[in-house]
Amino acid sequence: MPTATLPAERLQDEEMLVIRESARLMGKSLQPGPVIREMLHLISEFLGLNRGRVVLRQPGDGDYAIRYAYGLTQAEIERGVYRPGDGVSGRVLQSGETAIVQDIDDDPHYLARAVERDRLPDETVSFIALPLMSGGEVLGLLGVHRIRSRARALADDLRILEIIATLVTQILKLNDRVAEQTARLENENRELKWALERGSPQQASLGIVGESPALRHALRQIEQVAATDATVLLLGESGTGKELFARALHLSSPRRDQPFVKVNCGAIPENLFESELFGYEKGAFTGASTARAGYFEQAGSGTLFLDEIGDLPLSMQVKLLRVLQEKSLQRVGSRRETPIDVRIVAATNLDLQQQVAAGRFRLDLYYRLNIIPIRLPALRERREDIRPLVRHQLNLISQNYQRNVGLTPDAMERLADYPWPGNIRQLRNVLER
Repeated sequence: MPTATLPAERLQDEEMLVIRESARLMGKSLQPGPVIREMLHLISEFLGLNRGRVVLRQPGDGDYAIRYAYGLTQAEIERGVYRPGDGVSGRVLQSGETAIVQDIDDDPHYLARAVERDRLPDETVSFIALPLMSGGEVLGLLGVHRIRSRARALADDLRILEIIATLVTQILKLNDRVAEQTARLENENRELKWALERGSPQQASLGIVGESPALRHALRQIEQVAATDATVLLLGESGTGKELFARALHLSSPRRDQPFVKVNCGAIPENLFESELFGYEKGAFTGASTARAGYFEQAGSGTLFLDEIGDLPLSMQVKLLRVLQEKSLQRVGSRRETPIDVRIVAATNLDLQQQVAAGRFRLDLYYRLNIIPIRLPALRERREDIRPLVRHQLNLISQNYQRNVGLTPDAMERLADYPWPGNIRQLRNVLER
């Protein structure tokens, strides 16, 4: 299913709740079963889209079967087996196109195979099935029942279902990619070989210092997704080290030998956005005496770090979304499409869900970026790391200024007790002064 380009409009409270909770679920676990079932629970409880089911291909025989469901009995799940072209669900699986049955009693193609009619309300019941698409391949479908006479508009239901279908597809793809690596990590007690060994030179060289549970959790999440190409969204207060984590992700990925390019999205003037990110051809505008590759092309097959993504104006968000969707770009002054193969890591200190609700950030760009959200802990949440961080920063300062710099025990205690609203950046600035 092509990703829908949705308008940047204010969403209903129930829709925002479903999206927010779905994003929270994805950030909490990469296991598809609990996450997808809870998503189906959410759209049932808050939006009245009932008996949701995700149908996926069965290994070996080419048939499709209900894999995850909410509101269905075990017997109903076991009956939900479909062949491409067989009934409404089979047509969706065959064509890759959404099907809407306004009244299941009037459509001969609706088979009622899983849920028998007498189990449904006496009112007019509709059925909606959306394909789960990846790279032109039909992975399965998302299906729900709805009461046709309900107050919510069908268009609103379709909009939220498209979002949920996209999220489900991403969960399934990610699960396939990380299953082997996750098993290995579990066997090794999920310890990060490259970063979590006490005193690891690699961890220290990145500036990621500490052994607190909050830090370990964030680093484990980085390691879990490093080997995939999944887009990662780093969330956290200013000064928590989002660029360091982005570099750590890059260095532990298969793209480690390719460029890492940082872009401060909030610092690019709106009139220069396209030329800076996408490049330009000679003569594209006054002063363009030579052609220039933009940040996307400079990153090559490496990692593009889009810092402060929440500060991006809406007009720029549309242009960025198009490139992320199409995986190709046009330089300013050119009609030629240039394919891109770059891993996207974005970061923000803003609450993007609030930005979406307020109409300041596009919903479609949000869920395009929010595939794997990783929250970085504030320094006050990892107080046990303050002392090793202070020692690490003092070592760097001593090297930079060619002098030995130390602290009294009392000074160290005062630093350890301070709340540090500016986080690691503030701590470093205080020590340098």
